[in-house]
Amino acid sequence: MEGNRDEAEKCLRIARKALRAGELDRALKFLNKAEKLYPSDEAKALIDAVTRNGSAAGGGGHRTESGKPYHRKSASNATEHGATSEKEHRADSAKVYTKEQQEGVQRIKRCKDYYEILGTSKDASDEDLKKAYRKLALKFHPDKNHAPGATEAFKAIGNAYAVLSNPVKRKDYDQYGNSQSPGNCQHGGFEFHRNYESDITPEDLFNMFFGGGFPAGSTHAYSNGRPRYTSHQSYHRAEREEERGDGGFSMFIQLLPIIVLILVSVLSQLMVSTPPYSLYYRAAVGHTVKRQTSNLKVIYYGNKDFDKEYTGVMLQKIEKSVEDDYITNLRNNCWKERQERNDYLYAAKVYRDERLRKKAELMRMESCEKLARLNDLFRGG
Repeated sequence: MEGNRDEAEKCLRIARKALRAGELDRALKFLNKAEKLYPSDEAKALIDAVTRNGSAAGGGGHRTESGKPYHRKSASNATEHGATSEKEHRADSAKVYTKEQQEGVQRIKRCKDYYEILGTSKDASDEDLKKAYRKLALKFHPDKNHAPGATEAFKAIGNAYAVLSNPVKRKDYDQYGNSQSPGNCQHGGFEFHRNYESDITPEDLFNMFFGGGFPAGSTHAYSNGRPRYTSHQSYHRAEREEERGDGGFSMFIQLLPIIVLILVSVLSQLMVSTPPYSLYYRAAVGHTVKRQTSNLKVIYYGNKDFDKEYTGVMLQKIEKSVEDDYITNLRNNCWKERQERNDYLYAAKVYRDERLRKKAELMRMESCEKLARLNDLFRGG
C-alpha cells in the first residue's frame, strides 16, 4: 500500500487542478482513484464535498471533463438508455464464438496465479514468457475472441506478462504475491492484487508488442515519420505476421522497447547498493538496531554489526547524512501538510463548507512543528 502513495498524490494534484477549473467529474474521478490507491482524509473529505455540494459549485450546472454542461436524465431518458443498453447486450451476446474459446476463458478464470494464466512454470525464462504472452494475446484479443469474459481474460493475460517480465516486480511477486490471499483469481473472477498490477494497460502492451511502436489513440497520428496504430489495426497486423511467420529480426525490432525497459530496470537494481542505515525500522534489509545521532538526537536504524563497521570519522559522516535526510524529509512533509491544509481551506471556500474550514484549522502540522523546533535550535546554537 505504501508503494502507491506517490501515485495517489499525483491523482490528488490532478483532482485539485480539475476542481479549480470547475471540472467536477474529472476531479471526482481522480479523487476516487487516489482513495483506492492510498486512502487519506483529504481525498475522503474532497469526495464528500464534491458529492454533496457539486451541483452548487460555481453557481452553474455540473460539468463533464470536456467542460460541457452535464444534464441529468429524465425517467423517460433513463428508460430509453436502459433499453439501448439491453440492445447492446443482446448484440454482444449474438456474436459468434467457439466452444474452445469459451473453455479458454473459463481456464483463465480458474487460475491461481500469474504463471498459471500464461501457462508457464515459475522458472520460466523471459523468452518463455514472451512466447506465452504472444500466443495468448492473439487468441484472446477482443477482435478475435467474442466469448463471454474474453475481454477480462485478455486484460488478465496482459497484466500477468507485464508483472512477470519486470525482474523487480517478478521477484517481489514470487516472494509475497501468493501469501496475501488464497489466490489472485477468486470465485471465478479476476480480483488481482492491487500491489501487483501492471503500469501499462493491456491494449497499450499489445500495441507495443505487435504494433511496431508505442501506442496512440488515432490512426492518423505520426511519430518519426511513421504512422502509429490503433489497437484494432495492431491486432490484424499482428495476426497477419503470425500467419506468415515473420522473421526473427522483425520480432527483435518489435520487442526492442520492452527489452530496453527490462535492461534498464535490471541495471538500475545492480547499481543501487543498500545504504548502511534507515530512518525507519526495516527488517527486510537488516536495519533493526535502533540508534541516535550525537548532534540532533535523530533516531535511525542500522544492522547488528554497525558499531564494528563504522567508527570515528566514518560514523560522523554517516550521522551527518542521517540528519540531512531527516531534515529533508521534514521539509517535504511540511510542504505536503501546508498543501493539504490549503486544499481544505480552498474547498471550504468554494463549497461554503464550514466543516472543512474547521478541519483545516485543527490540522496537526507535526512535520512543520518539528522543523520549527530545529530552526530554533540552530538559531540558539
